[in-house]
Amino acid sequence: MAHALPDVYSNLVLAKLRKELLLKDGIIFNNDYQGTAVAGAVKIPVRDTEVAASNYDKATGATLGTGTTTYSTMTIDKDKAVNEIIDGYDAAAVPDGIVAERLDSAAYALQYSIDTDGATELITNGTTLGIGLTTKSTIYSSIVDIRKVMSKANVPNDGRRYLLVTPDCYALMLKDTDNFIRQGDISQELVQTGAVGKYAGFIVYEWNDTTANLLCIAGHPKFATRANEWSVPVAINNLTNAYIGSSAVQGRMVYAHKVLRAAAIQCVYAPTELIATAAVSDTSGRTVVTVTNATEGATLKYRVAPVVASVYHDDTSSGYTSLTSGTTKITAADGVNIEVVEVDEDGLVVGVGNVASVPLA
Repeated sequence: MAHALPDVYSNLVLAKLRKELLLKDGIIFNNDYQGTAVAGAVKIPVRDTEVAASNYDKATGATLGTGTTTYSTMTIDKDKAVNEIIDGYDAAAVPDGIVAERLDSAAYALQYSIDTDGATELITNGTTLGIGLTTKSTIYSSIVDIRKVMSKANVPNDGRRYLLVTPDCYALMLKDTDNFIRQGDISQELVQTGAVGKYAGFIVYEWNDTTANLLCIAGHPKFATRANEWSVPVAINNLTNAYIGSSAVQGRMVYAHKVLRAAAIQCVYAPTELIATAAVSDTSGRTVVTVTNATEGATLKYRVAPVVASVYHDDTSSGYTSLTSGTTKITAADGVNIEVVEVDEDGLVVGVGNVASVPLA
């Protein structure tokens, strides 16, 4: 049987791809662009303001407004190829079962690449939002605060705001049984998009990302665009030269992603929880704090009785004192909170721990 159906194969791969994508079209990204991705760049219409409504006068009419739509160029910077040999079969003789398996594998490979690159665009060009230590008792308050930030940024609250949550964040939500609306209690339409529930008005999608300290991404599909098209449709092609009597599944897809408004894509980070213990210095009677899970060679600082707790990426250039774990002697009244932070190379908070001082009795 001849396998010369590139349009059919390409459509099958696209259907599988769209089903398997975690960062789906219409949910995380929109496809509103002009032009063709194969040409190397597309134009994206950008308009943050709506048409103004003015008073109408029967004699003079209404004030004539001007449009504010602009166009942003998105360069197509990703070109991915599927090129997998089917040894021992020429193109006309490949069994249907092998064709189906290879097309399924091609869709998976492309899905992984597109999801990875889409996530990179959101994280790189979204806005970093730092919050404090998060537990099952504080997660709802944290998400409500994120919702407030998005509302102040004029992100539409039209039921399409989403949360891409890491497994750790999702686990905290599941433990908040009073506020988390589970998958079984949301519409089947949302379930079919991959949603696992709703929380504080957001549609929740579980997403396994390993970016350090990342808790979730809050966004709206209006403000991030994806373009993806076949530059070479998928086909089963005969191989020549050294590959005798063999064929391959071959095809090329080009794509790109672009965040249109950083404030509408909030990348939410929480600091790592530092494990700190306090003991008394035999020589001075002051408190000595030991941090047991800080990054090896990390810079540590501390504050005594801070009025406001540190959050991720707080600047520690003032108000903090350097700490050498297990050595620095801290003067504090009995039972006063000592906050310890781990900072990155820029002096920004990436870890937080708290311990009560224990001065000599």
